[in-house]
Amino acid sequence: MKKITLTILVLSITLSSFACPFCGCGVGNFYLGLLPDFQKRFIGLRYQYLPYQTHIKGDETQFSKDYYHTIELWGGISLGKKWQILGFIPYQINYQKTDDGIKKMSGISDVSALANYKLLDKTKMGEGRSTAQQLWIGGGIKMPTGKYHIDPNNPNTELGDVNSQAGTGSIDFLLNSSYNLRFNKIGINTSATYKINTKNNEDYQFGNRFNASSFVFYAARMKSATLSPNIGLLYQHSATNHFNNTKVDFTGGHLAMAAAGIELGLRKITIGGNVQLPFSQSFAAGQTEAKTRAMIHMSFSF
Repeated sequence: MKKITLTILVLSITLSSFACPFCGCGVGNFYLGLLPDFQKRFIGLRYQYLPYQTHIKGDETQFSKDYYHTIELWGGISLGKKWQILGFIPYQINYQKTDDGIKKMSGISDVSALANYKLLDKTKMGEGRSTAQQLWIGGGIKMPTGKYHIDPNNPNTELGDVNSQAGTGSIDFLLNSSYNLRFNKIGINTSATYKINTKNNEDYQFGNRFNASSFVFYAARMKSATLSPNIGLLYQHSATNHFNNTKVDFTGGHLAMAAAGIELGLRKITIGGNVQLPFSQSFAAGQTEAKTRAMIHMSFSF
C-alpha cells in the first residue's frame, strides 16, 4: 500500500481508512484445536496456514495478499487426575504481497500457557456399549515474546505493518473449555476459547477474540492403529481494535468455517490435519476475505 507518514496526530484518522489487511486477523491468533489422547504428557509440532486477501473498494489497483504461517511447538502434562498444563511456543512467518511489493517477517511469536481442570469425568459400560464424557475448564496467559514494534514517526512505516508483526506486544489472558462425548466409536469434541487482549506499550489494543469449534469423529480401530476421520464447524469473532482509546475502523469481524480432517493414532504417536473452508465472514466491510485454511500436526505421548 502507499506509504503514509504515521504521526500520532493523524494515526487515529488514517489508520481506519487505509490498512492491509484491515482486520488484523493474522496476528495474535490462539488456536487450541483437538488435543492428543494422552495420559501423562505429550509433545508435538503443528503447522497452520492462514491466507487473506484485501482489495480497496473504489481502487482495485490497491490490494494485499497476506499469508500467515505458524509452526508451533506445543505440549502438555497431567498433574494428578484433575489437572493438566499446556504450553505453546509458536514461530511466525508472515508474507505480504501488495501493490507496493513484497514484505516478509518471521520470528518467535507470543508464548502461551494454560492450566485446565477436569470438572466432569464419567464412563458407563453396558452390553456392547460404552459412553464416556469429560468436561475441562481453564485459563492461561499469553506473553509478549513476539516482536512488535511500530514507529509512528517513521515516514517509511506502513499502516499494514500493525497487522504483520510476529506478536501483539501485549500481555493477554485466555479462558477456555472443552467437552468430549464418546459413544462406542463415535465422538464429539466441542471447545471454546476467549482471549482478553490488553494494551501494548504503543497504546494499541487488539480486540478480544472468541473461538468455538465442534467436531464429530469416528474411531476405526485396526491392529495397532486408530484411524479417525472427522468433520466439524468453527467460528471466530474478533472485536474492534483500539488505538489511544479510540476505535480503529474496519477492524474486527467474524468468520464461520466448515472443516474436514483425519487423525491417525499409532500407539504413542498421533498424526493428523484438516482443511477449513470459510462459508460466512465479515471483515472490513467486505474488503478483506479469509481464504481456505489448513493445519497439520504430529505429537508423541509418553
